[in-house]
Amino acid sequence: MEPSLEQRIRERAYEIWNASGPEDGRADEHWLSAERELLAIKPAAATIDCRPRITTSNKPKGKRPRVALSR
Repeated sequence: MEPSLEQRIRERAYEIWNASGPEDGRADEHWLSAERELLAIKPAAATIDCRPRITTSNKPKGKRPRVALSR
């Protein structure tokens, strides 16, 4: 089971706290930094475009017979 968003923020905030030299009194700052980081990352599934691709081309779709008009 995947951890909740709150749990991931908690873990990331701890990593930030640990990396910046464990000081007391900056928990809110670390929490907000972690929250910003994690909410800025979109899940991979959300970035996949499932819409069909429509392509156009000016190339002819094969050889068309030339039609000569007579007068």
